[in-house]
Amino acid sequence: MEAEIAQQISAQDFSLLGMFLRATLVVKLVMLGLIAASVACWAVVFEKFVSVRRMRSAIDWFEKLFWSGRTLPEIQALAAQQGRRGTAALFLAAMEEWQRSTQAQQAQAAALPNNPATLLQRLERIMDVELQRQTLGMERRLLILATVGSIAPFVGLFGTVWGIMNSFQAIAISKNTNLAVVAPGLAEALFATALGLLAAIPAVIFYNKFSHDISRLATRMENFIEEFTAILSRQLQG
Repeated sequence: MEAEIAQQISAQDFSLLGMFLRATLVVKLVMLGLIAASVACWAVVFEKFVSVRRMRSAIDWFEKLFWSGRTLPEIQALAAQQGRRGTAALFLAAMEEWQRSTQAQQAQAAALPNNPATLLQRLERIMDVELQRQTLGMERRLLILATVGSIAPFVGLFGTVWGIMNSFQAIAISKNTNLAVVAPGLAEALFATALGLLAAIPAVIFYNKFSHDISRLATRMENFIEEFTAILSRQLQG
C-alpha cells in the first residue's frame, strides 16, 4: 500500500511549472499577480538605487563647491550648469528669488523700502518648497514597495486557502484521504504562499532602506538651508 502511494506521488509533477499548470484558475491568477508584483518591485528597487546614488553624488558635489570659497554668483553659475538637483536646486531657487526681490526693490526704492527680515523669510520659504519637491521626487514609486510588502502575504494566503479548499473537495469527491490525493493541492497552496513571501520580503527590506536613505539626504538638505540662511542673513545685514 505504501509503495503504491509513493508511486502515485512520484508520478505527479511537483516542479514549479507543473504546480502552476495544475492549479485552478483562481490560484493561477494569484500566482501571476504575485509574480507581476515582484517584477514591479525589483524594477523600483533598481530605479531607486540609481536615483538615490545620483542625488547623494549631486549633494556631495554641491557641498564641496559651496564651501570652496567662491562667491555666490560664481557658485550659482556653476550649479546652473549641473542641473537642479538636491542642494543645488535649493540654492538656485533662493538666489533667483533674491535677485528678483533685489531688482524689484531697486525699481521701487521709494515705495518699497528694503526689509531684510521679510526677504529672509521669503527665501527660507522658497527653499522649503524646493526641499519638499526634491523629497517627493525621491519618494516617487516607493508606495509600490510599501503596498506589495503589506499586501502580498495576504494575497498569497488567499491562494493558499483556495488551494486547501480544492484539496478538501478532491478528498470528498474521491472519498480517499491518502497522500496522493492531498499532496498536489497542498503543494499548490504552499506555492502561492511562497510567492507571496518572495514578493513581500524584498519589498519591505528595500522600502526601509530607501526610506532611511531619503531621510538622511533630506536631513542634509535641511541642514544646508539652515547654513545658507545664516549666510544670507549676514549678507542682507551688510
